Amino acid sequence: MDRIIIDGGRSLRGTVRIGGAKNSALPILASTLLGGDCCLTNVPRVVDVTTMCKLLGMLGASVEVDGSRVAISVSEIRSTEAPYDLVRRMRASILVLGPLLARWGEATVSLPGGCAIGTRPVDLHLAGLGKLGAELHVEHGYIRARARRLKGARLYLDVPTVTGTENLMMAACLAEGTTVIENAAKEPEIVDLAVSLIKRGARIAGAGTDLITVHGVIEMRGTDHEVIPDRIEAGTFLAAAAITGGQVTVEACIPEQLEAVTVKLREAGAEVVEGKETIRLTASGRPNGVDVKTFAYPGFPTDMQAQMMALMSVSKGTSVITETVFESRFIHVPELRRMGADIKVDGHQAVINGRPRLTGAPVMASDLRASAGLILAGLAAEGKTEISRVYHLDRGYERIEEKLRDLGAAVERIREPA
Repeated sequence: MDRIIIDGGRSLRGTVRIGGAKNSALPILASTLLGGDCCLTNVPRVVDVTTMCKLLGMLGASVEVDGSRVAISVSEIRSTEAPYDLVRRMRASILVLGPLLARWGEATVSLPGGCAIGTRPVDLHLAGLGKLGAELHVEHGYIRARARRLKGARLYLDVPTVTGTENLMMAACLAEGTTVIENAAKEPEIVDLAVSLIKRGARIAGAGTDLITVHGVIEMRGTDHEVIPDRIEAGTFLAAAAITGGQVTVEACIPEQLEAVTVKLREAGAEVVEGKETIRLTASGRPNGVDVKTFAYPGFPTDMQAQMMALMSVSKGTSVITETVFESRFIHVPELRRMGADIKVDGHQAVINGRPRLTGAPVMASDLRASAGLILAGLAAEGKTEISRVYHLDRGYERIEEKLRDLGAAVERIREPA
C-alpha cells in the first residue's frame, strides 16, 4: 500500500485550483442509467469515480474517460445487478438502485460498504421506493427490487439523507405522476444533480430546499454538464493554509457553499477574502480555539470535522467539536494523539486542548476525511509524519500531494505494490 511522508513545519503559499466535486459526480454518473447520451466535464479523477465508471460499464453502459471528461451512453444494458465486489468499495454505488429500477423495471444491488465512520442504513431509500410502488426484498446481502412502472407519491424522510434524497429524486423522474419529497437534504451536490436532470428533460422543483417536487416524464434525453467544484477539497486547502500559518488562494470554488467553514476559520483568527470564484486565506501564529458542531448543509460539514480537529490541536485554548451526523467519526483521534494532540472524547463530543506544536509520527488513516486531517496535522508537525493506508485519501482527493508540493509543502508519496 502507498504511504505519504510529510516533513512538516513549512508555511503553504500560492494558488491551488479545485477539482470537480466527487459527491456531485457520483450521483450524476449513476443518473445516466435513466437514458440519453451524456458528456460530463470537470469530473475528478479519484478512485470512487473510477469505481462508479466500472460499475456502469459492468451494467452495459459505454463509458469513455478522457481526463476530466466522461462520456456515457446507455442505449441498452447487459445486467441490472450491482455486485458486492464493486459496491463494497464505495457505498455511493447504492445510487444506481433508483435509476435502474425506474428505467429498467428491476435492480439487484449489494448492500453498500464504504468508510468505517458509522452505520448509514439504506432503510429510507427502500421505504421511499416502496411507496413509489416497488416490490422490495433484502436477502443474502442484496437488495432486490422490481416495478413495472413507479408511481408518484408523497415521501417523508425521517432524516434528511443525501444519497436517499438523490436516489428517490432520480427514481421519481420516470415515475407516473407527481412525487413530493419532504425533509429532503439540501446539499449543493443535490442541486447540481437536479440541474443536470432538468437539462435532460426532468421536471424538478425545490432542489436545495427541504421540499422537492418531481413530475414524472416518459423518457430522458442526453446532455452536456459541468460538475460543480468540490467544496470539501476547497475547505481542506483553506484549513491547510490556516494550520501552517500560510497564505493560499483557492481558485475555481463557490464561496457561498463554504460559508459555514470560512466563518469558523475567521473565528480562529485567519483573514479570509472572498472573490467571485476564489477564496484567499492568510494566517499567522497559532489559531484561536473555536467550538464546532457538525450539521447537514448549510451547517458545518461533517466532512470537514477531522481537518478542523487537526487545526484546533495546535490552537490557543480549548475547543469542543460535536459530531451530530455520524456516530463513529472520531476514530482518527488516537492517531492525532500519537502526534501529541491533547484530545478527550466523550460520546459525540471531543474536547481539544490546543498544544503549541505537534510532532511527526507514523500514523494510519481510517477513512477518507480522517486521511485529510492527518495530512494537515503532518504539515504543521515538527519532523516527519508517515501516513499509511492512504488508499482512503485517493477515494476523494485528486493529486493532493502534488498540489501541496506546489504550495511549498515537503510531501512525498511512496508507491508500493498492491
